[in-house]
Amino acid sequence: MAETDRARILPAEDGSRPSPHPGPGTGSTDLRRVGAHPDFWYPVALSRSVRNKRVVATAFAGERIALYRGESGTVHALEDRCAHRQVPLSMGVVEGDTLRCCYHAWAYRGDGRISQIPYLSRDDGRPPRGVRGYPVREAYGLVFVFPGDPDKAADTALPELPAFGSPRYRTMTYSRTVRCHYSFMHENLLDMNHQFLHRGVVGRLHPELLEHRTDARSVEARYLFTHAGGKRNRGASLLAAEGIRGSDSSDIMTIRTAYPYQTLDLVPENAERPAFRLWAAYVPEDAEQRVCHTYGLLMIEKPRVPGALQLAWPFIRRFTERVFAEDRMAVEAEQRAWDEQGEDRNHEVFSLILDVREVLRSNGVPIRPRAAACGTAQACDGRASASGDTRAPR
Repeated sequence: MAETDRARILPAEDGSRPSPHPGPGTGSTDLRRVGAHPDFWYPVALSRSVRNKRVVATAFAGERIALYRGESGTVHALEDRCAHRQVPLSMGVVEGDTLRCCYHAWAYRGDGRISQIPYLSRDDGRPPRGVRGYPVREAYGLVFVFPGDPDKAADTALPELPAFGSPRYRTMTYSRTVRCHYSFMHENLLDMNHQFLHRGVVGRLHPELLEHRTDARSVEARYLFTHAGGKRNRGASLLAAEGIRGSDSSDIMTIRTAYPYQTLDLVPENAERPAFRLWAAYVPEDAEQRVCHTYGLLMIEKPRVPGALQLAWPFIRRFTERVFAEDRMAVEAEQRAWDEQGEDRNHEVFSLILDVREVLRSNGVPIRPRAAACGTAQACDGRASASGDTRAPR
């Protein structure tokens, strides 16, 4: 962390330290009206779901995207509409490395350019060049697209996950739709004071915030976790390596929002490395960005006993699914409240969450009104540029 970063510690018990953050109704931009910045790599599908010669429909912030894997094995991402009659290309047929619309059989290359119109004659009108093609990459068992400025894609790095593929770790993958603005997900994971919600599966956990740091692009928090009693799910103990190591230790949990991704590391007391590491991305699906798709990679350290993690795997999976279900219940309730009230009336007092809100707010972009999503008529007919890029101006 750079020297210019500022460390924040919890306020005094008497609450005497004034908050540097504005509350609701003070004129600050409503975070739930801030969109995810498109100039990053976002996962939009599991690699295994994009099978050979198959097409998958997905989306980023209201932009419908058709993914297909050509005969060469390469995945391509196109705007999910035929430039002819606007029928979704995700309904199409893969032939070699081209995608053919199911309606009039117009064929598209992987870059979105039209390669063939079967019945086109000299007397027919001039056809459009094609549709938008998105930069696409595969990594970590996920398909990433770059929905922003394509000229920035080559210079924008994918997230680094050194534990993925490490012989010391095995990865559990999650892919779930959650009906809330992506910011609620960042807040939920970062604010570990909500453990009362999970009391039925983790018992009584006491999280103590040791410190947190923030800069223009990130917020990082370190917690000390101790188990204060109550029944604890077997999967929770196995995930924290307690059932394997035979100790009920205190754990150090480090959570970091590094825009636009989020990570969590849990290191048991006296351990050399994390018992598990989580990487997560929350990808908005709809134009209003009130629904997001969560992609998570949970990398779990392999114990010294051969086969022990394989036996523990079903217990860990059930535990994490139950915790996620409880979190989803809470964040979707927050979104419903926002929808009903028409604004953010959230009275947050925790400085850590106020900081992450500012990071998300300052790094995001305004959500465009639905009417402006297509831009000009020229942009919508596939003739916006020689490259076939039909994006509306940002």
